[in-house]
Amino acid sequence: MPFARLASATTPTCRVGLGLAAVGRPGYINLGRDRDLGADRGVESLRARTHDLLDAAYAQGVRYFDAARSYGRSEEFLADWLKNRPDADDVVIGSKWGYTYTAGWSTDAERHEVKDHSLAAYERQRAESGALLGDRLDLYQIHSVTPDSPALTDKDLHARLAEAAARGLSVGFSTSGPAQADAIRAALAVTVGGEPLFRTVQSTYNVLEVSAEPALAEAHDAGLTVIVKEGMANGRLAGPDAPEALRSVAAETGLGRDAVALAFVLRRPWAGVVLSGAATTAQLASNLHAAVVDLTDEQVSRLAALAEEPHAYWERRGQLPWH
Repeated sequence: MPFARLASATTPTCRVGLGLAAVGRPGYINLGRDRDLGADRGVESLRARTHDLLDAAYAQGVRYFDAARSYGRSEEFLADWLKNRPDADDVVIGSKWGYTYTAGWSTDAERHEVKDHSLAAYERQRAESGALLGDRLDLYQIHSVTPDSPALTDKDLHARLAEAAARGLSVGFSTSGPAQADAIRAALAVTVGGEPLFRTVQSTYNVLEVSAEPALAEAHDAGLTVIVKEGMANGRLAGPDAPEALRSVAAETGLGRDAVALAFVLRRPWAGVVLSGAATTAQLASNLHAAVVDLTDEQVSRLAALAEEPHAYWERRGQLPWH
């Protein structure tokens, strides 16, 4: 398992990873992008920004980097960085297939990505990821599995994924939506030749959306590495409308709301890697303080009380504009 490398890391930030969703393409749903990225979102500008973030993350002990075929040119940017950083041979690289980027480097496209969990889509995107990342790709995940995804029942797809796993590629899946727990449990039941197919799960979990927690704990107990995404709720926990309880706990710790929100997730015993979705090096530095936040049980209880009903949470997320 590639993530076993993180277990021997000595830096406190080894359990924090960097996700490239916010910087691999000009448009995304995270709040505050006008402030974070400004008007210049050309390919070379975002390439340079991504490289700066990767440099800063590596220097501060981050060793997991997460991309996807649908994150614009994230794999390309990451591959360029790896070629220029031969010293970074200890990082773990993950990507995802199942969505195709369709925005054409525009922030106002009618559709930014198209979902397809078919075997044909896997074969096409696996070749595309391989052409960019080669043998540096450690983990390949099905992007945003839901309970009705054909990826959970397609035996031919399972066989091809198992072949890739036999050649050394770790196979995982990510989840989205109010039924994340159902998708996780269905994926845990997928076997090939009597052996579990998936070795990792990546799910949304934050102080506002905790519904997947029991299923993520089950996945951890089954031996999967759990990766947590959207710990900042796409910027909702960092902006001016952040919940008062989060503000007060942050004031008590003397650190940022982002660090406290991510520390809440890091405190979960089943959480293996928690992703920062930073778009600037300053945000990244602040996010990484999460590794040293020491929350009391009382503070954790106050944060846990912020949880929303999952359908309401995902309905609001679905209304966030691409910008």
